[in-house]
Amino acid sequence: MSAIGVFDSGLGGTTVLRSLAQRFPNEKFLYIGDTARLPYGTKSPQTIRKYLEQATKTLISQSVKAVVVACNSASTQVRENLFDGVPIFNVIDPGVTAALQASESGRIGVLGTRSTVESGEYQRRLRERAGERELHIAAVACPLFVPLAEEGWIDDPITNLVAYRYLSALKESNIDTLILGCTHYPLLKSSIARVMGNSVTLVDSGEALGDLIQSEFSTGNLQAHTGPLELHLRSTDVSTYFLRMAETFLFPLKPDSFEKIDLLLT
Repeated sequence: MSAIGVFDSGLGGTTVLRSLAQRFPNEKFLYIGDTARLPYGTKSPQTIRKYLEQATKTLISQSVKAVVVACNSASTQVRENLFDGVPIFNVIDPGVTAALQASESGRIGVLGTRSTVESGEYQRRLRERAGERELHIAAVACPLFVPLAEEGWIDDPITNLVAYRYLSALKESNIDTLILGCTHYPLLKSSIARVMGNSVTLVDSGEALGDLIQSEFSTGNLQAHTGPLELHLRSTDVSTYFLRMAETFLFPLKPDSFEKIDLLLT
């Protein structure tokens, strides 16, 4: 197939898929959502790592040329850049790079699930890449953002209230850049921006990932496809809800196929 494989715990990674598909309209994409076992954001690192390895092996068995780990919680457990010779991309590193470039004050916020925030991976990688530059990092877990996004309450008064509850203290810390460290969160950009104000730059890791993959195409590390765009969706649990919401998240793009898939167990 020579597709780019994209993996997420459920629906949220379709925001990354849409961003990549719009950036690379001649590529094939194979997306797997582990809907049977979501959410990942409340699971232990050991369990997430096991699920990640199963999904990666499954995508490689489908002859993908690269694997994108779209799930931030799973990205915290990525330990290598290659798996059986296939390049692995996570969404944390591109987001970190984009945030450091965007921030003038070095005051950076991170939003994520509990497991992402508690892992400290964004905080650690921001400090590693900043070098001697002084940073002030504030990380906030926003677990209710995921069900609000999946319920389709994208710009709803309840969503605005929840955003205010989570972010009001963060606003007081005078950050100038905020990483949306969960694939669902870009869907709630308007509510988040309403609380944080125009002076705060919102960093979407999915968009930043596109720059990284473009550089891989430019250097020849990845071979670009020249055919029409193809979007193939797979989920570990058959659900009309998954397909309906995936189509909503992908709009205006449309999936070419949708099937159930079983992950290769380890």
